[in-house]
Amino acid sequence: MILDHLGIAVQDLEKALAFFRDMLGLHVEATEEVGSQRVRATFLPAGDPKLELLEATAPESAIAKFVERRGPGLHHVAFRVPDIHQALATLRARGVRLIDETPRPGAEGALVAFVHPSASHGVLVELKQPADRVPRFRTPARHTLGDLELVTLSDGFFALDGGAMFGVVPRPLWETRLPPDDRNRIPLGMRPLLVRGDQNVIIDAGCGDKMDAKSAAIYGLERAYHLDHSLAEAGLTAEDIDVVVASHLHFDHVGGFTATAADGRLVPRFPKARYIAHRQEWEDATHPHERNRASYLQENFVPLMEAGVLTLVDDGAEVAPGIRYRRSGGHTMHHQVVTIASGGRTAVFVADMFPTSAHLPAPWVMGYDLYPMDTLAFKRAFTREAIDGEYLIFFEHDPSLAAGVIREKDGKAYVDRVL
Repeated sequence: MILDHLGIAVQDLEKALAFFRDMLGLHVEATEEVGSQRVRATFLPAGDPKLELLEATAPESAIAKFVERRGPGLHHVAFRVPDIHQALATLRARGVRLIDETPRPGAEGALVAFVHPSASHGVLVELKQPADRVPRFRTPARHTLGDLELVTLSDGFFALDGGAMFGVVPRPLWETRLPPDDRNRIPLGMRPLLVRGDQNVIIDAGCGDKMDAKSAAIYGLERAYHLDHSLAEAGLTAEDIDVVVASHLHFDHVGGFTATAADGRLVPRFPKARYIAHRQEWEDATHPHERNRASYLQENFVPLMEAGVLTLVDDGAEVAPGIRYRRSGGHTMHHQVVTIASGGRTAVFVADMFPTSAHLPAPWVMGYDLYPMDTLAFKRAFTREAIDGEYLIFFEHDPSLAAGVIREKDGKAYVDRVL
């Protein structure tokens, strides 16, 4: 849980704003009426958390009764949760007294629920699940490519700083495509690709379930629906996977390669699979430096080598029939996109070369890329090739769009959605 805002009951909103806005210099972000609660809510960012000024719009409002009984003042503290239903179920199971057994609509399109003050030492506590400002594509989607079935999966979502994700591109340009949250983070999917033919091949596997609570909060991790759910919807389990391929070895791509056994050991997540990684990417990942150490987490891939299930290959290697590595560089020195060819058609899993469909313009390069000019050169050449070849492109981190074909109109490239 993260502290989202402090709710302050006011008798006269304009008089309150005369202090918080005019005297303290806080900016009014938004004002809205919440009909279900008979209240007018005004939000003022004050770092993190915000302030929420609450003025009653009817005598029967809980805020009106609060002000009549106690006078204006601090009304509640609100904690942001990724899944309010799960949060309520957890509190209920622990015997916590709730005002709301089920969530109700709140300001900003959020779902909210209140904990009874008797359970929280006299403090009224609100739980808030913010509305998704960006639609999120969760469930598997299938596409036939020649003799192969391609199934886009999900290991949930996380969030990264929008400025870092778009590098030198000014915020007014990218925020209309992927609106950031109040910590400037944009939502990103973790979308492995399952290729079903004679073998079940999975490319990347999300971040997995080993992340500690502090990191999960920093990255806004949301895995209420994760890879095991996604595989089950596709009719498979981890034991059905034959080959696991890494585009590169960053935590949000290969964290799901290993899992923690009952005895605490780190073991391969897919027990019957052969794992494949690029040889020089492995060298870089196992010898990290200050710039890349936070992304190369050894527990995600070293146990695979120790278990004898990891095969290292070079540029252009065929990792399974019809599935090949193709070096892009850019994001890391040996970052690979993965091409899939069958029936005279081509699909490409572009990993972090085009992390989202919003990154289609060549200069929209992530600040995370270690070799941005290599990214730029690859994107220029590949985009032309993809348009001419009508490749089906799988976007690993796009929260809303799983796959599409890059087309061109009036000299500008765009993504025509397929999945």
